[in-house]
Amino acid sequence: MTQVTTGDEVPEAGDGASPDLVREGEVAADFLETLLDIADLDGDLEVDVDGDRAAVALVDSEDGAAPRRLVGPGGSVLEALQELTRLAVQAETGERSRLMLDVAGYRADRRSALVSQARSAIAEVKESGQRRDLEPMTAFERKVVHDEVLAAGLTSESEGAEPSRYVVILPAD
Repeated sequence: MTQVTTGDEVPEAGDGASPDLVREGEVAADFLETLLDIADLDGDLEVDVDGDRAAVALVDSEDGAAPRRLVGPGGSVLEALQELTRLAVQAETGERSRLMLDVAGYRADRRSALVSQARSAIAEVKESGQRRDLEPMTAFERKVVHDEVLAAGLTSESEGAEPSRYVVILPAD
């Protein structure tokens, strides 16, 4: 049984959250709830607004653990599910969605690992003065690395073509 956490969990438009983003999250949760019920998968949905985007997380419920198979190898199933959810939101609202979906804390865990990896690569670039190419990453992962590089005072670029697009960290001039 899927449960959507609402009320205090979902920001009200008066709380500074855009009414459009609140609606995006609600539409996404409705879509995911239906999908999970059809597939007979457990988990609770938490809806929030994170900065300038709606965020929905599928988390463990009293009935069972969130279905981690919805993450897939390297997050591939999660990425596909996020795109389907974005399309469902767009079909309902008429607007392109930047919604972020997480399952069982995968994105939060991956973000932590990427920040560590980025900091290590940044240190290498600062020490050697040489550019550093990282392994291929999803758009979400590249954004995390780009943000960390910028915070460290260096620059970075994305190179390559999907699905092999990767980040290059450049030394300071």
